[in-house]
Amino acid sequence: MNGSVRRPIEVALVVGSARDGRLAPDVAGWFREVAGRRDDLAVDVVDVADALLPADLDPGHAATAALRPRIAGAEAYVLVVPEYNRSVPGPLKTLIDSFQSEWLAKPVGFVSYGLSMAGGVRAVEHLRQIFAEFHCVGMKDIVAFPRILDHYDAEGRFPADAEGAEAAAKLMLDQLLWWARALREAKAVRPYGT
Repeated sequence: MNGSVRRPIEVALVVGSARDGRLAPDVAGWFREVAGRRDDLAVDVVDVADALLPADLDPGHAATAALRPRIAGAEAYVLVVPEYNRSVPGPLKTLIDSFQSEWLAKPVGFVSYGLSMAGGVRAVEHLRQIFAEFHCVGMKDIVAFPRILDHYDAEGRFPADAEGAEAAAKLMLDQLLWWARALREAKAVRPYGT
């Protein structure tokens, strides 16, 4: 086994909501804890609430330039995304559209939630189409929390069913890391698109 396989995969965990009172930090915090138990990945949390990217998508803007190395340096992404009006939150779409080649040919996993029974899957379906433009590989299995408020226990801890949620996270992360390793090895032989 060579060193590139053993080196942890750099995963950017993108927190995709910036609204006041958002639940995304709870979901992302849980996922980061679960991912942090593994020694085959390293997590960098990118929160759209902290990014303050310009709506005009100016690539030279200071906030965009500051975030670029973190997006480019990730070998895989996991997006924590709520469903707003059957789609993706605006700040998350702005973050995605602020970069181009940085996303190219990398795997993407999804952790979704929503107030309805859909659990954010409609937002994930839109994200699959968006990331296809960057030749990304979207993971088939996702972690979804339908009726998100039901996933808090009586003391306000998230998620109430940790065992089931962790099993879903493991399945998705195993797929994500397989693709990340495969793409790392392929790109070491020949850069994508050449």
